[in-house]
Amino acid sequence: MKEKKGIFTRFLDFVERVGNKLPDPFILFIILSLFVIFTSWVFHLFNASVIHPGTGEELEIKSLASGEGIQFMLTSMLENFTGFAPLGLVLVMTFGIGIAEKVGLLDYAIRKTILKAPPALVTYTVVFVGILGNLASDASIVLIPPLAALVFYKIGRHPLAGLAAGFAGAGAGFTANLFIAGTDVLLSGISTEAAKIMDENFVVTPIDNWYFNIISVFVLTIIGGLITTKYIEPRLGKYTGEAVVEENAEELPNAKKGFIYAMIAGLIYIAILVSTILLPNSPLTNEDGGIVPSPFISGIVPIILLFFVIIGVTFGITVGKIKSGKDVSYYMSESIKDLTGYIVLVFAIAQFIAYFNWSNLGIWIAVNGAEFLKDINFTGMGLIIAYILLTAFLEFLITSGSAKWAIEAPIFIPMFMQLGYHPAFTQAAYRVADSSFNVVTPLSPYMVILLPIMRRYDKNANIGTYMSLMLPYALGFLITWIILLAIFYFTGIPLGPGITPHI
Repeated sequence: MKEKKGIFTRFLDFVERVGNKLPDPFILFIILSLFVIFTSWVFHLFNASVIHPGTGEELEIKSLASGEGIQFMLTSMLENFTGFAPLGLVLVMTFGIGIAEKVGLLDYAIRKTILKAPPALVTYTVVFVGILGNLASDASIVLIPPLAALVFYKIGRHPLAGLAAGFAGAGAGFTANLFIAGTDVLLSGISTEAAKIMDENFVVTPIDNWYFNIISVFVLTIIGGLITTKYIEPRLGKYTGEAVVEENAEELPNAKKGFIYAMIAGLIYIAILVSTILLPNSPLTNEDGGIVPSPFISGIVPIILLFFVIIGVTFGITVGKIKSGKDVSYYMSESIKDLTGYIVLVFAIAQFIAYFNWSNLGIWIAVNGAEFLKDINFTGMGLIIAYILLTAFLEFLITSGSAKWAIEAPIFIPMFMQLGYHPAFTQAAYRVADSSFNVVTPLSPYMVILLPIMRRYDKNANIGTYMSLMLPYALGFLITWIILLAIFYFTGIPLGPGITPHI
């Protein structure tokens, strides 16, 4: 007799079917671009227009299907791509972080941090390291959960609890960090492009969510640890299975020495940087001697790039992976190879956003959407929570965080700017929803990676096992983040240097 499925299981089955029918993200943005062309033509037929709230100028919806529109699409295609703000930022950041990853520095730091943690703090260390591991981008999700499972297994705890804690940190906590990561650079670039719909001079920097991210690291570490020890482990019970584990991690020669040297080099760099900022008439500060705004803030990406290059090269030389300048360029090239899919996707995203902006559809939606929300009196934190829940639901359909933000940002950032919300606050709301539910969508590419690891410890593990392990973290992190965001909202605590929830 066929087992009757519950409502939630049927819902997940439906989401999986719908999500699997969605086209590849590149094709999706081509379709969206065609939709913008068609929509602009329809709006133009009805002589739709909007008053720009900043300049008072009446802007008509321009048809991309007109002669002028076709000329714009043809002549701007290359500029849309090469001038797309996130592209250069992400490539530059990848040069630095890529070296640190490819020479083994990030891998060594992650492994030693977890393996050396005191038994009483192992759970919290796993979650903490998982969160910080997003410096290594997707590599952290591949590395940390199986390592955490192995550690739990060795100390007599249920390995699936360790795997879940590691994946919760690396996956659900993906947007938090103590450092500026590639995610900050990528999303802020898209946010800047969207904000320019309302104000062509508006810039969202990679550090605009930094304070919020730092606090999130410690709050989520505690929440993730409590969920693991108070719910996941008691539910799993004592582990009695026969594990099939592989311990093939290669220890680099002089890795410990290389790590120490890298940290010393990094501290020297930071000391020089701080000393330069403190100099009278420093080239890194503004005219008043402050750093918000300043050349330091504007140049934060190359500053971070140089930091990772210094520590990565120092480690690489010490362990023998870098013997000449040729090796440095080789590892930079290898790191860029991992971005080929992203670069192709950016081409389509850049056209979509450019069409959206040129046609004036973006500002039309922003102004009229904001007026509608005001008319129905749906503003404040309730609106932000509704937006967060919408984004969390969309995670079941579109798993790429950058792709989803490229769709949402041109709509919600200008609209929320009209309601007085800073683009960086809207970006933070997006990030907490996208990150929290990153681990429960059936479409996650990491599910197929984690399931074989789970079966090393439980041969009967399946998608249901995976979902039941990760859903408590997704809900726990989402609720915690909403509360944390509400605290920032109501108290006016800066999300980053000089950035408050309201403009």
